[in-house]
Amino acid sequence: MAAEGGGKETNEIKTQFTTREGVYKLLTHSEYSRPNRVPFNSQGSNPVKVSFVNVNDQSGNGDRICFNVGRELYFYIYKGVRKAADLSKPVDKRIYKGTQPTCHDFNPLTATAESVSLLVGFSAGQVQLIDPIKKETSKLFNEERLIDKSRVTCVRWVPGSESLFLVAHSSGSMYLYNVENTCGTTAPHYQLLKQGDNFAVHTCKSKSARNPLLRWTVGEGALNEFAFSPDGKFLACASQDGFLRVFGFDAAELHGTMKSYFGGLLCVCWSPDGRYIVAGGEDDLVTVWSFLDCRVIARGHGHKSWVSVVAFDHCTTSVEDGELPAEFSGSDEDFHEQIHFGAGRERANSSHSRLSKRNSTESRPVSVTYRFGSVGQDTQLCLWDLTEDILFPHLPLSRTRTHTNVMSATSPTATGQTVTTVSITSTTNSSGTNGKDNVSDSSAGGNPANALPDPLPRSNSLPQATNPAGGSTPNSHTGSSCSSSSSSKGNSIIDSAFIATKFATLSLHDSRKERNEKDHKRNHSMGHISSKSSDKLNQLSSSRTVKAEAAKTLGTTLCPRMEEVPLLEPLVCKKIAHERLTVLIFLEDCLVTACQEGFICTWARPGKVGLLSSQNNPANSPSGTVV
Repeated sequence: MAAEGGGKETNEIKTQFTTREGVYKLLTHSEYSRPNRVPFNSQGSNPVKVSFVNVNDQSGNGDRICFNVGRELYFYIYKGVRKAADLSKPVDKRIYKGTQPTCHDFNPLTATAESVSLLVGFSAGQVQLIDPIKKETSKLFNEERLIDKSRVTCVRWVPGSESLFLVAHSSGSMYLYNVENTCGTTAPHYQLLKQGDNFAVHTCKSKSARNPLLRWTVGEGALNEFAFSPDGKFLACASQDGFLRVFGFDAAELHGTMKSYFGGLLCVCWSPDGRYIVAGGEDDLVTVWSFLDCRVIARGHGHKSWVSVVAFDHCTTSVEDGELPAEFSGSDEDFHEQIHFGAGRERANSSHSRLSKRNSTESRPVSVTYRFGSVGQDTQLCLWDLTEDILFPHLPLSRTRTHTNVMSATSPTATGQTVTTVSITSTTNSSGTNGKDNVSDSSAGGNPANALPDPLPRSNSLPQATNPAGGSTPNSHTGSSCSSSSSSKGNSIIDSAFIATKFATLSLHDSRKERNEKDHKRNHSMGHISSKSSDKLNQLSSSRTVKAEAAKTLGTTLCPRMEEVPLLEPLVCKKIAHERLTVLIFLEDCLVTACQEGFICTWARPGKVGLLSSQNNPANSPSGTVV
């Protein structure tokens, strides 16, 4: 796959690239890898992942880095642009037998120079809590694989919590754990707590508190990645069925959905202010989705293969008139730091109302630039700018409706900043497509599927956006992509889970099992399949489902056609590795990438290269995890 991404003429690995703010340079002395620096043979291995945390060390060197390569896990002091990496002295190194680490996450709330809490997910389904500074292993969750036998795809501490964490598996399930609870010696029994459009939440029935507190089943196929919003109140899930689903986390309510152009979604991230979500996947595209309007507002095409990571750059993202409140001017990492200094989750309780208020015409910023990046299996790094002409196309000037496609409408200016002229297709004949698009929420009502983004105010619904009177939505996915809040929004499902663990009730059949049985019958009987083949069966059944769904959703608000939304071109698109890229993290002084060979590269931001020889850099990189 990597060879396809760079032909002979582009096979040269870039060591620097230029943007409007200056030149980013690869710091070869700041490369982290296995101590022997030998490229890792990546065949059949899990992706290399990187996690960061800041331990607030008074010496000014508080950043710590963790990365996995094959069966090995390394923990180093990260010196970034300040000093060359010393690979001979890892703080901790672990080699696992019989399983491989797949993902990890630090808890920024509990991190000190003497102790850090690191969660590590494994290919066999277990989750380990370790302290690489004390070199201790605190606990092993799902040790007997009674909760889930499939690979851990993503693990995250719940924002603002020192004890709760969320784990996603390739089975399509997510589990909420408490580090204080045990996992029990028998398989958990579940009781349905909440059910919605292609998702269900179950609580674990037990006389005493045990893990998991909750089980989420989301979509069909693997749940590849999830990300908490900067305020910690919402959860975005990218699934192999191609759907992005955004939930209110505490109440387990579906806020909105989006469908990839084709194939599965592999990665997802939030903008620093929580307004936008970017997802990437097997369609080789990056898709920008508006959290408030619940619709696709742009796509970016620059990769030649699957997009493996997307991430916002909180340092380059700017709002010129200062509309962003303090809570939303940083990244997820900054949010964690605010909590660490006593802000707490209460600070974000009214975030949704503040964001909604800021989305009104009067409060929209005059000049906005969101910078985000993406890396893919084509070994390329792409940087993108999302500017106000894409975000608010009807505000600056009234644009005449034309029948020109928006594709190829992007052109770089002399300053290197992408400015996209958006032309809107005003076709009113929507036979066979918009008839299925049922817009039931006012927040999504102003965006008919065949005219995105809409030059009219978003509150004005066009006639073709509504269903005929008495009409129903044939497919549950082709309805409104933004769900209205129900009366139970205030009830926290986490609280319900804690309450439910105190009572032993009659055993209920697992609704997920029933649904799988139905899907199995629908997809023809395939005889007895061994447990080793379960992943292949899931892929087969999900691929059939995905193909059927794609035909029904294309051209709706869930998945607009290519000509219906602006198509971004990357500011930068450079081949920076020999193997597929698996990591992209933006820090204060640099950005960090990693490839499947096990090399973690540091790229100094413009003007930061000189810091390599200086030991007294006051600006520390923020803590955080791989996006």
